[in-house]
Amino acid sequence: MRQRVKIVIKEEIVRELYAIAGEDAVQTAEPMKNHTTFRVGGPADYFVAPHTEEEIRKIVALCEEKEIPWFVTGNGSNLVVSDEGYHGVILSVYKNFQGIKVEGNRIRAKAGSMLVSISQAAREAGLSGMEFASGIPGTLGGGVRMNAGAYGGEMKDIVQNVTVLTRDGEIRELEKEELGFGYRASVIKDRGYVVLGAELMLVPGDKEKILARMQELKNKRVEKQPLEYPSAGSAFKRPEGYFAGKLVMDAGLSGYAVGGAKVSEKHCGFLINAGGATASDVMELIRQIQAKVKEQFGVQLEPEIQFLGEF
Repeated sequence: MRQRVKIVIKEEIVRELYAIAGEDAVQTAEPMKNHTTFRVGGPADYFVAPHTEEEIRKIVALCEEKEIPWFVTGNGSNLVVSDEGYHGVILSVYKNFQGIKVEGNRIRAKAGSMLVSISQAAREAGLSGMEFASGIPGTLGGGVRMNAGAYGGEMKDIVQNVTVLTRDGEIRELEKEELGFGYRASVIKDRGYVVLGAELMLVPGDKEKILARMQELKNKRVEKQPLEYPSAGSAFKRPEGYFAGKLVMDAGLSGYAVGGAKVSEKHCGFLINAGGATASDVMELIRQIQAKVKEQFGVQLEPEIQFLGEF
């Protein structure tokens, strides 16, 4: 009986999603392993790739009205979705909600724009300050939400203001001082806002020097990170006074695996899909790493990866 009710509800919701975003933008039972860099995860009931702010607002309003869970994703570079999938609406801004505009020393971009693409646009315009993000495989929306950073730079260093959709359905512009940026944290994340776009402030620089710095950082990543395998980037937040990867290595866990999920021998701060990994493998590997590091060093590692669905 419950299955029949679910199908009826699904058909009704699909029709409404079609009306908002168009049939080409809506998929059902869409495997989330196709939309995350770890390449794991079961199907989302509804997967929608909206084109405009208004479509995003209407989809969120529909979900709130119908009491359907919803979640916004970008490139899925920091996300592991349950093997059971996600029983709700996934709003993917990565596919259709992109756009980058350079005006003087400022860059205005939509949430689905890749940080790599924005960094390239900055270089082409002779703007410096975003080199640190040139290899982060995520979108602007995700980068702003979690204050992404690498090699001494963070999004908080360059963000001027952010356009968000609040839980009440209001589109607002938040200035830098309102964003409450911290280590992998922001007001946006705390309050469940949806990033729609952001304005970045950079400084004039020499194009060749900018390119050289970007290449230098790329070489470091290739040398030190397991880029040849699917992963979700750095698996754990940096504990105060420690480095997560070194703790994992010192605990003797280099190469340690649960199913197809494995601690990278190249960089123990990364967990990789060595082949055929499931989301459950990833979760169990994280639990075992946390237990062993806690037992040996008294440090509680906190995942930097976000988990979605039931585990």
